Amino acid sequence: MKLRVQNNARSESSRASKLRGSSAVMQSQSAQGASTGPNDVKLFMQPEIKTRTPTLCSPATNPEGAEVRVPISSGPGESSSGASSRRSRGNSHTHSHSHGRTQHQPHPPSDQEPPDSDPESGEPSTSLSELRCLFRWLQKSLPFLIILSAKLVMQHALGLAVGVGLFTTFLYVNKGIQAQVFHQDGHSKLHCVWFLVFLSSSTILLYYTFNSETLHYCLIFLNPTIEPLGFWEVLWAVGITNFIIKFLTMGIKCLILLLPSTLVTYRSQGRLLMLTEELGQVYQAVAPVPLWFQYLVTYQELDGAPGLTFGVVLALLYLVMKLLGLYGQCSSLIKTLRVCLQGEVSGTPQSQCSEAGEVCPICQGEYRQPRALLCQHIFCDECIALWFNREKSCPLCRTVITEKVYKWRDGDTSPHLQIY
Repeated sequence: MKLRVQNNARSESSRASKLRGSSAVMQSQSAQGASTGPNDVKLFMQPEIKTRTPTLCSPATNPEGAEVRVPISSGPGESSSGASSRRSRGNSHTHSHSHGRTQHQPHPPSDQEPPDSDPESGEPSTSLSELRCLFRWLQKSLPFLIILSAKLVMQHALGLAVGVGLFTTFLYVNKGIQAQVFHQDGHSKLHCVWFLVFLSSSTILLYYTFNSETLHYCLIFLNPTIEPLGFWEVLWAVGITNFIIKFLTMGIKCLILLLPSTLVTYRSQGRLLMLTEELGQVYQAVAPVPLWFQYLVTYQELDGAPGLTFGVVLALLYLVMKLLGLYGQCSSLIKTLRVCLQGEVSGTPQSQCSEAGEVCPICQGEYRQPRALLCQHIFCDECIALWFNREKSCPLCRTVITEKVYKWRDGDTSPHLQIY
């Protein structure tokens, strides 16, 4: 028995030494494999060396049902093959366990969208949920908004009706004047008379309705008798005055269209319309200055001297801003006045147009007072004058002829509302 135990101890020691040698060989091979390239991924497992000492257990000392393992001695070759087989079995066993763990490991859902949070729960919400929340709020608040709008309309029904009436009147007359200017000599003088009567009646009716407020004082740079003259009252008076000045400008344009063609040619008519519009825009810019100046300087008694000083400073800043704006408008007015006095030459008169053809490229009719531009293209005098109302280049070759486009020659009136 003692001899058997000694043999077992020798076999175990030889097996341990061989395992240490094989592990060193595997480590060197793994180092060589790791140096082959960065893209190769390999799994290295080092065998764990355990030394077991056999013990003799009697049946009495073993617990009931315990497994008794008896080591079997083998030769040197068998021991190495057995160790390698056990190592391969252990490696395959651990590899299968790791593979099973990777298969059963749950993956987090990356492509799933996070559920929309409840807007009333206080959780962070996405942009879509915020839009939904805003839409729900609008749905809930819509009845109240309708009730509030109805109350505001009833309180300011007269002012809203006047504003809508002035705006529609302006659009109607402005489009009509442009259409009559486009017809050139074939425009209807009856339509021009109707526009003039319509504008005059609208202005008289407006001032008669608000006679107590004396809004016509604003036309002569005086303050109306509106008490108290607050922000909304100043804005109301400025808006009414601006529309009235536009009506006066369009009325003067109707009078220009009523002049006979023998007295005013088409070119001179366009220059007069352009000059009228430039003067009207300067008038619209100057008219609200007294109203805003008085509003900025006015102060309450509780404010005292600091309130008055602050109001004067604001009024001076407003005047500086207004003077800078008027400087640009006055320069444009001077250029327009120079064009009206000296005349604008867009080409030279031509007596023969055989080389250019028999018809005008713009109106497709016979030439009427033909003119040749700098690029030697020939057009009717009225046709090319109408073209230069919106463009500054030749209609055929796009050569720049004029430096500035005088767009007000077609009878258009600026819809810009000058409120300051």
